[in-house]
Amino acid sequence: MLSLREMILAAFFAALTFIMGFISIPLPFSPVPITGQTFALMLTGSLLNPITAFFSMVVYLLLGAIGIPVFAGLHGGIGVLLGPTGGYLFAMPIAALIMSLLIRKIKLNYLKLILINIFGGILVVYAIGIPQLAYVAGIGLKKALLVGAVPYLIGDFIKVLIASYLALKLRPILNRYK
Repeated sequence: MLSLREMILAAFFAALTFIMGFISIPLPFSPVPITGQTFALMLTGSLLNPITAFFSMVVYLLLGAIGIPVFAGLHGGIGVLLGPTGGYLFAMPIAALIMSLLIRKIKLNYLKLILINIFGGILVVYAIGIPQLAYVAGIGLKKALLVGAVPYLIGDFIKVLIASYLALKLRPILNRYK
């Protein structure tokens, strides 16, 4: 059972993920836009405990699934989850959980947090997102990788660096109010 504090944090980070979806830049060669959602995902996994991080992203997905336009480009509905970008979205609770679990197992520093955010915020998301993109778009995995991952790597790495830095600065503040 989540405490009131954890429920508030889960709701806040679900809302942050929605807000970061306002940053949505479509690319002409891909159905996958550049968004700020993975940045919010990295902060969620880096700052919240595993259960709270997981539920935060589940709340975000459920809001979108029932039609509230919380996904990138102010889209919502089950069709988004079943579409070419749905795998990236379905990966978010899993990635947040994995990142948060990994953080609890180590003595945290900037480099370790960068590696965790690369693993959870990029690799886990791509590992789930790319196969769904390939299937729904009717393209092979290689083409899905080329249009659904490669063009985003530099931006994703920049998000990793910023999210890791912010998370290290914010962790003591969040922990102060436990």
